[in-house]
Amino acid sequence: MHALDVLGDPVRRRILEVLADGEASAGELGAVIQDEFGITQPAVSQHLRVLREQAFATVRADGARRLYAVDPRGVREADAWLTPFERFWRGPLAALDTELARGRSARGRAERSVVGGQESPAHGKE
Repeated sequence: MHALDVLGDPVRRRILEVLADGEASAGELGAVIQDEFGITQPAVSQHLRVLREQAFATVRADGARRLYAVDPRGVREADAWLTPFERFWRGPLAALDTELARGRSARGRAERSVVGGQESPAHGKE
């Protein structure tokens, strides 16, 4: 199975999103996924198995609990596949960042020109 096939499933993506915040038990993951997607615990377990087998998640025993975490190997595989396509979004995202910075700068200048609730003469209003 290809890394993007694994990530193509919304349930598996959500499991990884939860795990991105740190380890979680199978019960914790099951509760979140069952609540959000309305699937059974066995279905959640199947998704966890796919994530483990495809090196997107690790599991370790902690007494009777099983703790899951993100396995960076699968994430690196997906990243490696996507890297050649970065040029399609890198430029537009950089342009967006520039426009956002310009907006922040303009707001900062406008806020600094307002003195005591009145616009200053330097701002062009008298």
